[in-house]
Amino acid sequence: MKRTRQFLFSISLIISFVIILSTKQNLEVKAIAVAVYLSIILSVCYVLMLENRSPYKTLLWIYVILFIPVIGYITFIYSGQLEVKGHLFKQKRQSNFEQSLEVQHEYKPSHKWTHLSESERDFSKLITSLSGQNISFYSNTEVLRNGDMKFPRLLEEINRATDFIHMQYYIFRSDETGRELINALISKAREGVEVRFIFDGIGSLSLEDQDISAMKEAGVEVHSFLPIQKGFFNQKFNFRNHRKIVVIDGNIGFVGGLNVGKEYLGKDEKFGYWRDTHLILRGEALRDLHRVFLLDWSYVHDEELFTDRYLDVQPHDEGGGIQVVPSGPDTSQGIMSYLYFSMITNAKKSVWITTPYFIPSKEIRTALLIAAVKGIDVRLMVPEKSDGFLTEYATRSYFSELLKYGVKIYLYRKGFHHQKTIIVDGSYATLGTANVDLRSFHLNFEVNVFMFRTPSVDTLISQYEEDLNNSVEVDINTYKDRGLLIRTNESFARLFSPVL
Repeated sequence: MKRTRQFLFSISLIISFVIILSTKQNLEVKAIAVAVYLSIILSVCYVLMLENRSPYKTLLWIYVILFIPVIGYITFIYSGQLEVKGHLFKQKRQSNFEQSLEVQHEYKPSHKWTHLSESERDFSKLITSLSGQNISFYSNTEVLRNGDMKFPRLLEEINRATDFIHMQYYIFRSDETGRELINALISKAREGVEVRFIFDGIGSLSLEDQDISAMKEAGVEVHSFLPIQKGFFNQKFNFRNHRKIVVIDGNIGFVGGLNVGKEYLGKDEKFGYWRDTHLILRGEALRDLHRVFLLDWSYVHDEELFTDRYLDVQPHDEGGGIQVVPSGPDTSQGIMSYLYFSMITNAKKSVWITTPYFIPSKEIRTALLIAAVKGIDVRLMVPEKSDGFLTEYATRSYFSELLKYGVKIYLYRKGFHHQKTIIVDGSYATLGTANVDLRSFHLNFEVNVFMFRTPSVDTLISQYEEDLNNSVEVDINTYKDRGLLIRTNESFARLFSPVL
């Protein structure tokens, strides 16, 4: 019914607009057309206003709808903006809520809670309050640096599987890297191992039909998350599942920044060397990561697998605390943005950020500036060359303000830097799929792991320091002298910040 109404509104707008521009229609007919056109546009703007989004976003879409006739409305509908708080993910949000209650029921307190500082305990409580995810002191993590560490380890664990393999990726390509994994999945499925695979409908457009068919024929259950559909108003292009999750036999999980394709091994001439980080997860926290996959699986396949077979795990003792946090349209809006903001505002000594795309909210920008003014060591590392014109120059458009207030900015030169990490005070950190950008905060389905006083935090610190050796610090005086063309590019790209 909703799509039918949207379709009728669009047709009415087009017809009204044509009549308004026509010289053959009399004044009375044109007046009716104007009335129809304005009533539809103003009613949409009114509904948009009632959703109580940020004034910036609300005004942006109102301007688009008002000042770009017909196309503005169609773009609004096509982008799925009405679905952010609407029916599309209503059931998924309900399933998430029910599972979070189950997580609370399973939680077992630990005496190791007192090993954390007061600010760390407060931050962990905030994570639980916002996401329903508890901290675990009986989990283990291992940092995998770059694709040449991740992919051999992943293949090794797949080949060891005896019960099930659950895999989910935003980008999965049908190149030599992707097909090596596909062949391994096919082989395990033929052995009788349950294999379930989710790929994003837009991010994995290069995953070929013949590879999907080959997996299905071998017994692999394959589903696309929000695929491109027939019918203009069926599209939900704006909502992408950016998660990268693998869980094998309930013993080991993989999560982080690396998708599947040859570029993630540094074998693509366009990108060259690819710097990224992935994480191996074991123990109690693996159950929380697995729930994220299972919730996505129940959405794409309408099959619930929340049983002991899939959720039983063996505790591991690493000494620190770990929390797994999903975010996206299926959770409370803006969770990851709130947590990133809190990490920055709670910092006492340092905030080290690595992200390929830096398009922050106003709140996060302000938090970074205040932290730097207070004398906290605030560092931002981004790639010198991005994988897109808009993302590169939109990121750079924020440099002037950050540099002015004392934020240190480093451009990674060795290759493309795709890692997503924040390290605070050298004691706790987050690593996952969420960039410091508005798309990750509000539109994408993401998942991050937050670590408190674990060996993996020390590893991330060491690797950050190594990456500085392949980076150049941006000098404020040199940056002020950049040419007019660069300034124009930055200003133009920044206009697209809300959708990047």
